[in-house]
This record gives sequence, C-alpha cells and structure tokens, in this order.
Amino acid sequence: MRKASSAATNEDIRGLWEREPGSGIWWIRYRDADGKLRREKVGSRSAAKALLDKRRVARRLGEKLPESIRTAPIKFEEIANSAKEHVEKHNAKPQTVLHRIDEWIKAFGAKPAESVTPEEIDKWLHRKDAATANRYKDAISICYREAIRNGKLKSNPARLVKRRRESSGVIRFLKKDEEALVRQIIQERFPDKMPELDVAIGTGMRAGEQFGPRLTWGQVDFDRCEITLKQTKNGTSRVIPLNATVVAALTARRALVPKSPPSAPVFPTSPRYWWDDVRIAAKIPDYRWHDHRHTFCSRLAMAGVNLVVIKELAGHKTLTVTARYAHLDDSAKRKAVDLLVV
Repeated sequence: MRKASSAATNEDIRGLWEREPGSGIWWIRYRDADGKLRREKVGSRSAAKALLDKRRVARRLGEKLPESIRTAPIKFEEIANSAKEHVEKHNAKPQTVLHRIDEWIKAFGAKPAESVTPEEIDKWLHRKDAATANRYKDAISICYREAIRNGKLKSNPARLVKRRRESSGVIRFLKKDEEALVRQIIQERFPDKMPELDVAIGTGMRAGEQFGPRLTWGQVDFDRCEITLKQTKNGTSRVIPLNATVVAALTARRALVPKSPPSAPVFPTSPRYWWDDVRIAAKIPDYRWHDHRHTFCSRLAMAGVNLVVIKELAGHKTLTVTARYAHLDDSAKRKAVDLLVV
C-alpha cells in the first residue's frame, strides 16, 4: 500500500510542477474560462493538485476568476531579450547597446521585472563613471519602455533614477604644428591615406559615417561639392558641404579606384591599423581619430562661426553638445576688455 501511495504521489500531472526540485513549493498552470493561460504559486503538492482541480472545474462551469489572481511574474531577462530584438532591428549600431543590456541581465535577469527597484538600479550604476552610468541607464530604460509598450508591464523604475552630471571634459583638437608633423609622417609612411585625414578634419564626420558602407561614392556629389549622409548616429540624414581641400582629397581617392560603382564605400576600411602608428611616431598623447571631429568643430568656433551653424554641420542632436566649443571663440571677450583701453 505504501508503494502504491508513493507512486500516486509522484505521478506526473499535467499543469502541476515543482519549479525548483526539492523546494516543496509547487505551481499550477491552467487556462481560465476566457482561455487565458495562468500560473499560480501554491505550496505543497497536495494543495497545488487540489487547487488545480478546482480551477479546471471553474473553467468547465464558465466561472470568472477574481481579478486578484495573477499570472507568474515576468522575469527581467524576458523583457531584456525582447528589448534586444527591438534594438537589433531599429538601432543603426546595436552592438554597444546589446552589450549593456547583457550586463543588466547578469545583474537582474532572474528577478521579476516589476520587483527591480530604482534603488537597486542606482546602486548598480554607482560603479560606473557619470557618462557610462547614463548610457547604462538608457539601456535598462529601453527594456522597460518596450515591455510597457507591449503591455507586459505598467511602470519603468529607471525613470526614477537621476541621471549623473557629466563633466564636459577637455576637448582635444589638433594644433597646427601637430597637424604639420602628422601630415609629414603620413606622407612618408602611408601616402595613400592622406585623403582620409583631409576628409576627417574638413567635414567633422564621425568614423562610423566616414568609413565602411555608410559613405558610398553615390553619396558624393562633385558638381554640388557636398556629401549626403543617409544614416547618422542621430538617425537623421545630413548634407555636408565640401571645401576645396576635401574635394581635392576625394578626387585623389577616386583616382585610386576609378571603376568603383556608386554603391562602393569611399573608404572601406577603418584607419585603426595605421593611425596608431602615425600618432605614436608623432608623439601626440591622448589623441584619437574621433578628435579630428573635435578639431573640425573647434576650428569653426575659433573662426567665430555661429554655434547653430556648427551644430548643423557636425550633426549634433542638441545645441548643448555644440556649446562645449563656445569657450574657444573669445572674440567677444577680447572686444569687451578692449573697451577699457583709454
């Protein structure tokens, strides 16, 4: 009799399971009168089986369940993975965002998504510098926004986490004597790469806009002296006027690949493999390829160009970003102190 009882106790019953074997906590899964799949955490196996039988009877009788009965909570990992699918489809450069979401999954993946608190998020972000923390906050917000949009959750705890105040930092741009030395080294070691430098300094394009498939020969209009960028970091198109130096650089580059079709990239490969050699040889510390973009904006500011114009040329999303270069135009200050001269 005992063996029979044991066998009956341990028989598999559809819709009845122990989520963590050995925990003694049993769950039930069933469909209600509306056909909606529900899950409930019960307790002992016998209690779970009794409740499962009760729910199935209620369904057969068409009885509605109380609104207080809830389905199993959605884990953070589930909403994060859904957000990753959204990012892959709609983000022009998804890799960085996907990496940040993966870090959040490591931190909160097993927790019910609605149980994650602003305090927990803020505490985790304290390990990052201000700028990085803000980027990670944006990443977890994407997870919750998508879950809310899809009806899986009702609130986003990341909204209650304050953004860190970011330092404007030191803007590094290439000085004239540094540029002369860089050009000398490029001419000696990588002469065919000179157009890449001219275009970077003369247009302020991001590396992701200048190199690879985002800039093709079909986007370069030699007659109008302009480049049309169809995909940018901000998700909008941008037209960049070209000065004589940049036109000459692109003409020289075109001469090297005269038969390239309009769909071919102007600069197929990243400058990474040769630029570091030049930078080290020139002994220019802390200078990245991206700083050519700072050089472009800085020189415009020092020439007295209006910040709104610089914003449009650089493709900045807000004027606040462009305002970092405002201090480089000191003409107004000089005129002000000159008024003191008797």
